[in-house]
Parts: sequence; C-alpha cells; structure tokens
Amino acid sequence: MRKQYPCVEVNLSKITHNARQILSMCKNRNINVIGVTKVFCAQIPIVEALLKGGINCVGDSRIQNLKRMKKLDCHKMLLRISMESEAEKVVKYSDVSLNSELETIKVLSKKAKQFKLQHNIILMVDIGDLREGVLIEDALDIVKEIIKLDNINLIGIGTNVTCYGGVIPDKNNLNKLVSLRNDIKNIYNLNLPIISGGNSSSLYLVMNNTIPKEVNQLRIGEGIVLGRETSFGYAIPNCYDDAFVLKGEIVEIKDKPTVPTGKIGMDAFGNTPRFQDKGIRKRAIVAVGRQDIKVDGLFPLDKNISIFGASSDHLILDVTDSINILKVGDIIEFKMDYGCILAAMTSNYVKKYYERQPEYALVNC
Repeated sequence: MRKQYPCVEVNLSKITHNARQILSMCKNRNINVIGVTKVFCAQIPIVEALLKGGINCVGDSRIQNLKRMKKLDCHKMLLRISMESEAEKVVKYSDVSLNSELETIKVLSKKAKQFKLQHNIILMVDIGDLREGVLIEDALDIVKEIIKLDNINLIGIGTNVTCYGGVIPDKNNLNKLVSLRNDIKNIYNLNLPIISGGNSSSLYLVMNNTIPKEVNQLRIGEGIVLGRETSFGYAIPNCYDDAFVLKGEIVEIKDKPTVPTGKIGMDAFGNTPRFQDKGIRKRAIVAVGRQDIKVDGLFPLDKNISIFGASSDHLILDVTDSINILKVGDIIEFKMDYGCILAAMTSNYVKKYYERQPEYALVNC
C-alpha cells in the first residue's frame, strides 16, 4: 500500500531498545521507570514497544489515553493533576494519580468508595519550579487529612521540575523530598514506599550517579523517545535519537529570490517577517505546516537542506546545496524535537506508520 504524506514513521524496535537501556540504567539505582506516553498520544503500537522493553507502568496526562490503554497488561498513572469533573474516570482508568489539591482528593475518595475501588495517589510537592505541588511547609498538614480518607492510599510523594520554571533537579532540591518523607514517617508512622523524583531531566543524575538513593521512581518520556536527558540535552549512552521521523512530499520546486517583492506587513500569524538576501535559491515547498508541526523543532536529515520558514500548510525549504536532484513528488525526511513530535502525533492530518525492524547493534548514535 502506498504511503500517505505527511507522515511520521515510528521505529518500534528503537523505542523498545531505548526503553530497555534506560530501564537497565535506572534499575542499577533501584529506580522504577514510568513510561510516559503523552507525546505520542498513547498510540497502542508504541505503548506495546515500551512494554516489550520491560516497562511495567505507563503514565499519561489525558484520561482518554489511559482509557485507550485499559486492556494492556500494565499499571497506569495519571500524570496531570486530577480534575474534580473527571474523578470517576480517574479512579476507573488509572491505578495511581498525581495530586496536589486536598478538595480534589476528597472527591476521588468519594468516587472510589462509590465504585468500591481503592485508589492510589502520589502527593506532588513543589520544590521550586512553581508548577504543580503543595509547598513543603504545607505538606504535613495535607498528609494528615489525606490519611483520614476512605479508599485512598497515599503511596508516595513526588515532584516535577524543568517543565515550567526550568529548575534543574539536583541533590539539594530532591533531598527536600527525602526529608519530607522522613518527617511523614516520624509524625504519622507512615512509611511511604515511593519518592517520584521527576522526569527525563533527572536522568543526568542517574547517569553521573549523584541522584539521592531514596529516589526510586522517575517518569520518563523524552528520554525514551529521543534518547536524551532534558536538563542539559546530553545523549543517553547507547540510545537512539531518530525513532520518530517526519516525512513530507515536495509539491513545488522553483528558483526564486530570497526576499519578497513589495511592502512587508504581517504574516498569517501576526508577525512581521524579516528576510536575509541570499540571492536566487532553489526553494522546495513541502506539504506540511504549522497546523501540524513545530517548525523550529524540525531538522532535515539531509544536512545540506535548510528551512526558510512555514505557513499553516506549507514548509519552505532551501534545497540549493543538496547533492540530490530533487523534484516534485520526492520525499524529504526530518528528525524532530519533543515539541515537534507532540504536534505531529496530535495532528489528524499527519499519517502515522509503525515499523518494527530486526534487532541490530547501535552504531554511532
């Protein structure tokens, strides 16, 4: 069957490989890995590739995605702070959820009791990034109220960093969780089994062996998908960075000037563009645009191709220096960053293909 474009090709073998490598690295530090599925909308073939790599718990921010995975033999975690309006679905489709609001936890308790379910929660604690989480100084009082609730099991404390404030996880801020867990044990005689120490930005601490030994869970998405930690962008040893490839079809190719003719006003997105005069260049238009992808997250596999820009539906490339003789109908391939993968996998206009290739040795990755 002929492929449709634009499309994302997902190499499932590379996803499995990356999951296996990161799981092995974390197991050496007694850290359990939650495989985060939100960037690829929990598409089942990719989730199954994670499970094949040894992941036994997956996490997503959308209840719809958790519901899609309900028949898979693994635990499910709701990553985004629970909404009261979705409490029934939270207790039905997730085994554990991340929470920071006592009133919402009370609603989860009522729903869990109504459906005769036990629901596990991790209390999120803000250690400086200023996204979700209770303040350290308020945590003990909130724990006191949580442990009174029916059908709710407080199984751990966790945190999130880098995603909003850009705060880098380190021994100092993660040890705040360790101290808090010790206080909870001493005051309430409650020994919480889990300290969830963040996301792929915490992997550099695993890589350099400085993560506090008490941290025993990480929620990993980009590390598996792109083979890198996200505090500094370091490559994770023996992992692939090209499991997701965007492919687009050339619909026009012509020699044109690099500066438009006429008075320059706002473009379709309300910006006033600026242009550098590079003379006449061979320009290719690919049928994919800002409605589908994040343009600054695209990287042509042909290093001699550069990106001029994009509109809603068209990606404009400079192909002058490409060694390939390109023509209308040819396919251009791109690596993507995390944000671009998120957009492309969410777009209904980008076809998805899943391919599992034979296992092979990693070379120059």
